[in-house]
Amino acid sequence: MSITPERTLATFPLGHLVLAMVAIGVAYATIIPGMVEDWSNDANYSHGFLVPLISGYFLWEKWPELKTARLQPSNAGLIVVAGSLLLLLFGFLGREFFTMRSSLVVLLAGIILFWCGREVLRMTALPVGFLLFMVPLPYIVYDAMAFPLKLLVAKYSVLALKVMGITVLREGNIIMFPQTVLEVADACSGLRSMMSLLALAVAMAFMTQKSPVKRLILIVSALPIAIVTNMFRVIVTGVLAQYYGAGAAEGFFHEFAGLAVFALAMVLLLAESALLRRWGR
Repeated sequence: MSITPERTLATFPLGHLVLAMVAIGVAYATIIPGMVEDWSNDANYSHGFLVPLISGYFLWEKWPELKTARLQPSNAGLIVVAGSLLLLLFGFLGREFFTMRSSLVVLLAGIILFWCGREVLRMTALPVGFLLFMVPLPYIVYDAMAFPLKLLVAKYSVLALKVMGITVLREGNIIMFPQTVLEVADACSGLRSMMSLLALAVAMAFMTQKSPVKRLILIVSALPIAIVTNMFRVIVTGVLAQYYGAGAAEGFFHEFAGLAVFALAMVLLLAESALLRRWGR
């Protein structure tokens, strides 16, 4: 009587993996390149290039545990795969890119569940789920989020400028000085840095924090940090426009300010991460 050895990822047939990659490449032949093009052309999603790399790091970190995990294939994975293909079809018929692109993440989860089982899917939930950060939001959702954020940033930036003794009025997202007028555009709403910062906050939380509560605190704090730092950007721009004219707040400074604000947000996030690691020991 022979005993069948347990199947693990270390003994998983490489041919199956190659077959799956080829099939995914064919099905998403036009979708993945279009997404990469968005990363290149839209500054809101330039962090998309980092997302697969960070996801790969999470997977590599889990590999010592994954390679010995027992494979328990589940037919429920076929249902998930079928659902992802339906998402792909509906997205294609409706020319809705977010649905088509996010279906790729669902498809990966279904394949893992079908071939490897629930336990392996649980262990790979972070690297697979993190890939959702690479999918650009639909523009209708982006605009719906950006407009109230612009109003919020404009409102409290004007309050801060008034406290500093600067004569200023606000109408919506338009800030009016005696000599010039500024508009709080989408780039100053905080949404652009918020999306990148949120993806990095999730990565940082799982890399540096062990407690689920601390991870949640770090991730959620990315939102107010993005808003406050962009508010600081608008305030500085307003001060320069008031005393040195609109030209001083445009051109090189405007581009440099965007990078400086994101760098400031990252410093705050790193500082918070360090404090959370020390707190509660």
